[in-house]
Amino acid sequence: MNWTCRLALAFMWCVADAAHAAYKVDIDAPSPLQRLLKEHLDLVRYQERADLSPEQLKFMVDTVGDQVTQLASTEGYFSPKTKVELKHETSADGQQEISRIQITVEAGPITNIHSADISAVGAITQQEPQRVSDVQKNWSLPVGKPFRQEDWDKAKNAGLQTLQQRKYAAAKIAESEARIDPDDQQADLAVRYDSGPAFTLGPLQITGTKRYPEEIIRNVNPLNVGEEYDVNRLLALQRQIQNTPYFSNAIVGIDDDPAHPDLTPVKVQVTEYPTQRVRAGVGYATDTGAQVEGRYSHYNVFNKAWVFDSQLRLEQKRQYGLLSLGMPPDDKGFVNSFNTSYERTTLEGVDLRSFQTGLKRTRTGDKYDTTYSLTYYRDQLQQEDGATLPSNTVVSPGTHQALVPGFAWARRNVDDPIFPRQGNLLTLEAGFAVKGIMTDQTFGRLYGRFKQFIPVAKRDVVLLRAELGGVFTQGSASAVPASLLFRAGGNESVRGYSYQSIGNEQNGTVYPTKYLAVGSTEYQHWFTESWGAAVFYDVGAAADNWNNKTFYQGVGAGARWRSPVGTLNLDLAYGIQKKQIRPHISLGIAF
Repeated sequence: MNWTCRLALAFMWCVADAAHAAYKVDIDAPSPLQRLLKEHLDLVRYQERADLSPEQLKFMVDTVGDQVTQLASTEGYFSPKTKVELKHETSADGQQEISRIQITVEAGPITNIHSADISAVGAITQQEPQRVSDVQKNWSLPVGKPFRQEDWDKAKNAGLQTLQQRKYAAAKIAESEARIDPDDQQADLAVRYDSGPAFTLGPLQITGTKRYPEEIIRNVNPLNVGEEYDVNRLLALQRQIQNTPYFSNAIVGIDDDPAHPDLTPVKVQVTEYPTQRVRAGVGYATDTGAQVEGRYSHYNVFNKAWVFDSQLRLEQKRQYGLLSLGMPPDDKGFVNSFNTSYERTTLEGVDLRSFQTGLKRTRTGDKYDTTYSLTYYRDQLQQEDGATLPSNTVVSPGTHQALVPGFAWARRNVDDPIFPRQGNLLTLEAGFAVKGIMTDQTFGRLYGRFKQFIPVAKRDVVLLRAELGGVFTQGSASAVPASLLFRAGGNESVRGYSYQSIGNEQNGTVYPTKYLAVGSTEYQHWFTESWGAAVFYDVGAAADNWNNKTFYQGVGAGARWRSPVGTLNLDLAYGIQKKQIRPHISLGIAF
């Protein structure tokens, strides 16, 4: 039905004087058409109204065939036959007459794609003809596939987005035609893209800054003046801006005016956080129990965009506090900061209190993070009941200190930073300390963590995980601060065992060790985009040496839900060596 008829019908309702009884509509049609007709036919949409006059109802009945033809054509049926029967019935109480309308639709043969002519004009034909070939190769409506209007629109837009993604920001659809032959049930498609000129990026044009200097954005900008336009590069700048603590939102784009493609300015519009923020929250984790957390931040200390951050987190098995003062990013993107923290954990019979203070120089990139640090550790370890530690543990009782120059490097090479399906994540750490320089014992420390994501079928994922660590000394590591040693077990380690319950176990107490090795294999099957299930196998050990060491194994299954901030994992695991079943809840944010 065209818009003139619709407006006429609406006018008839407005001026109708006599009310008409409600009517019912039954539709007999093939399933794809039946859903469409039930949603869009005027007769169906208005059947609950009781103010229709006989003339209005007759008008909709008389025009239903035309409307069915229009709707069916969007599904590839161009010659449907529609039969309408109107019956009058009396309600059960005999007080009202009800009209029942039976609509029967024979869809007829569906129209299939007979040909698809995909072409392009503009600079791309000379500069990158392979990209035109890629659009043709990935065209989603090949010959023989049924024609649907929605699929036709999606196919055209997908090709256009492919061109607009890189270099050709002003690409457009110059011509498109779907020529339908209803007699032969064939559709001949033709679309011609105009790539326009190739764009290059110019300097930043920043708006929205009031409290914090523009220089913050310029210092974290990964773009180079003169590089080719690429949507992914603009998104990288957007992420870099939002990784700073100053801006709650950032919009990055360019003017796609084909008359000015060279050095087109990159427009950055930001929304600033207030100078001060207070946050609080409560939660629960299977590793450390119930928790309450508070945080206060000031983002403009000394009116120079220095950031003061303070945190306090109280958990059943862990208490943590942090004070930090950081400078804004310098011209190389590094943030220099001074940090002090105190942490106490009471896990597996060990009471560990760790004080840390030091300097950090950190750069957070789109794919790579780099940190140089100088940290002073002062740890106190004892049994929870205050008893003397056994003689054969790595850690000797009392307080130990170390001044550790350190280096950390991380790489994120994944297709999606929040919900990765393909790629890998790698973290490496190294540090050392020399006895006599605020240090009780000379040692070196290495740690690494790796995750590999392997896509399977349309939605499924195989996740491989490995974790290795070692503290290297001459002789025992008895005077190394315990927070630099290792234990295993719990979420993101060996499931089926409680948090940090794998180590040097003596009389029911688990002490930290010199070495760590953990591996995991997990298969995730996703039923929908948001919900899935997983099965997994974990294995690992934490040891002072590897002679006859037991590797603890855990197997299990769980549910997966893609929350707005990451994948929520709800697991039930069986620890084979300890013959126990344990639940595990974690939020799988990519490290």
